[in-house]
Amino acid sequence: MKKIHPTQEKILQLLKSADNSFTVREMQEALSLSSTSVVFHHLQQLEKKGYIRRNPENPSDYQILGDVDSTLLYLNLYGMAKCGPDGYILSGDPIDRIPVSRKMINFQYDKAFLVSASGDSMEPKIYDGDLLIAMKANRCENGEIAVCVNNEKVLVKKITSDGSEITLNSLNDEYQPIIADPESFHIEGVVKGVISYNLK
Repeated sequence: MKKIHPTQEKILQLLKSADNSFTVREMQEALSLSSTSVVFHHLQQLEKKGYIRRNPENPSDYQILGDVDSTLLYLNLYGMAKCGPDGYILSGDPIDRIPVSRKMINFQYDKAFLVSASGDSMEPKIYDGDLLIAMKANRCENGEIAVCVNNEKVLVKKITSDGSEITLNSLNDEYQPIIADPESFHIEGVVKGVISYNLK
C-alpha cells in the first residue's frame, strides 16, 4: 500500500464509519472540503492506490480494501429484504461495512461482499443471521450455493441445472425446490464462506 494524503485518510475513515453510502457532495460537506472536485480527486487516488474500489452498479457505493497496515478488509453488507432499484441487490446501498480478516478471502478482494442469511431453508450449513461471504459473479457451477434473485426475491440457494431449466434448492428437506423464472432469475454472487453465530 502506498502512503496516502491526510485528506484521503479522513475520507477512508468516513467510509469505514458509515452505515450507508455517501455521495461526493455529502463527503465534501461532512469533511468541510472546498469542492466536490477535491473529493473526487482524492477518491480517484484512493482507488488508484488500492485502498477502495467503486461499485460499478452504484457510483456512491465504495468497498474498502484496506488501509496502511491493516490485515482487515471492510466488506459491504447488503440487505436480503429487497433488491436495488433495478432488481439487483448490489445496485442498492450497503446497510453496513463489516471488518473481516483478509485470511478469510481466498479470491480477488474487490469481488467480495456480505449478505446476512434469513430463515432456516439452508440449515444445517447456513443458519438464520449468519453472515455469508460471497464473490461477485453472474454464474456459478452446478451444485454451488449462490446469492440470487428470482421473481424479485433475494434468495440463497444451491443452484442446479439439467440444461433446460435451473432449480433453486434448499438444504433443509422441509422446503421444496423452486424452478427459476427464466425472465427474472439472475445470480449476484457465489457463497464462499460462512461466519456463523449459531450456538446450537
